[in-house]
Amino acid sequence: MSAARVLVDGAPADTVSVLDRGLSYGDGLFETIRFVHGMAPLWVRHMQRLRDGCRRLAMPVPDGERLLREALAVSCGLEHAVVRITLTRGTGARGYAPPATPQPTRIVAGFDAPAMHGEVYVRGIRVRWCNTRLGLQPLLAGMKHLNRLEQVLARAEWSDAAIPEGLLLDLDGNIVSATMANLFAVVDGALVTPSIERCGVAGVARAEVLAAYADTQVMPLRAEHLARAGEVFLSSSVRGILPVQAVGDTVYVPGPVTRALQQHWRGLGFPMEQA
Repeated sequence: MSAARVLVDGAPADTVSVLDRGLSYGDGLFETIRFVHGMAPLWVRHMQRLRDGCRRLAMPVPDGERLLREALAVSCGLEHAVVRITLTRGTGARGYAPPATPQPTRIVAGFDAPAMHGEVYVRGIRVRWCNTRLGLQPLLAGMKHLNRLEQVLARAEWSDAAIPEGLLLDLDGNIVSATMANLFAVVDGALVTPSIERCGVAGVARAEVLAAYADTQVMPLRAEHLARAGEVFLSSSVRGILPVQAVGDTVYVPGPVTRALQQHWRGLGFPMEQA
């Protein structure tokens, strides 16, 4: 794996100010974008979410064309790349009060995409239940903000390499998502996905699935719903459509909805496997 290539405010660098509010308070947003042969099929959706997050946090909206130029620069020469764009509110005086005229810090980093093996997309992955619960905060729900401590604590719960993901519940016991992906299930013949109005991330892959399947029901989901599901899969802008083979002791078989969405993903330009 090659080293990351990083631009900070457009210049090669690997440091930011110790006074940056992203470091001090998690005051900012990020996007993790999959590039294939220099193309990012979900770029528009990523930029829509970033602009929406900036609006909600009252941060200046970055120039999308400049972000694209920088993303292409850090991913140049990588056949399969992941580009992370981090936007913070920049530096400021000590204390929570945001600066009156923020000067955001812009970090664009390119990495080799994680290896993806075809068997995973054929048979699916094993998933566990996490003990860590997600707090409820509608003001932040949907955004991909910089504070990911809940996900860090959840992912620290296990080290079994055979289980790559865990499912997160909120404080009321509703299913929200996996630690790094959104969740879908076919329950009683209908495609459903958890509501993220009170917590969770509005994934761009989730948005693509909702656009492809307009009849998808967004609703509160609990463990008993998954117990009677016919299909379960995860959506991720980096890994695509991942069938779930098992949640704990409950076993599933990838079905027609999962396969159709995998085909949709290939049609967007994403590979379903990578050696």
